[in-house]
Amino acid sequence: MNDGSGSNSSSKFDRSRVADGRSVEGVDSVDRRIIAELVADSRVSVRALAERLHLSRAGAYARIERLRERGVIKGFTIAIDPAAAGLTTTAYVAINIEQNSWRAVSAALEQLPYLDRISLMGSEFDVIAQVHAPDNQALRELVLEQIQAIPGVLGTRTWLVFNEIKGAGTPWQS
Repeated sequence: MNDGSGSNSSSKFDRSRVADGRSVEGVDSVDRRIIAELVADSRVSVRALAERLHLSRAGAYARIERLRERGVIKGFTIAIDPAAAGLTTTAYVAINIEQNSWRAVSAALEQLPYLDRISLMGSEFDVIAQVHAPDNQALRELVLEQIQAIPGVLGTRTWLVFNEIKGAGTPWQS
């Protein structure tokens, strides 16, 4: 694959470019290695991270701060297994909304319990939300009594999830 630099790369995935071939501006291979390490373990100390990547502590810290300031790193968090935490019912709820009501509907959805991710779509449905609820009754009440009562919501469709697996995620490492 020609990367525009005059050299040919046989790599199947050029990690310095996004899907349409544009460069990932301002994120170099060291930044991607830092991101990969933090995605794998956000609790790693800057000292340990610097040692793993053969960087100075000051250099690693400065890069992390720059990535935070630019919004590349939005925060450091933990991953929770919803079922182990008592949220045993997972579903996707597709929502059709009135034209130009996204801001109001999304603001209302953000206040509801059990909604994990809320996405504006370019498809048959306007919005899709991932739900982790304690049981089917809580899911039913959420959809029929709360979501459908939001002004601007025209209708919903719900899909129950029987099993989930985690994909490989975004390949940050070079």
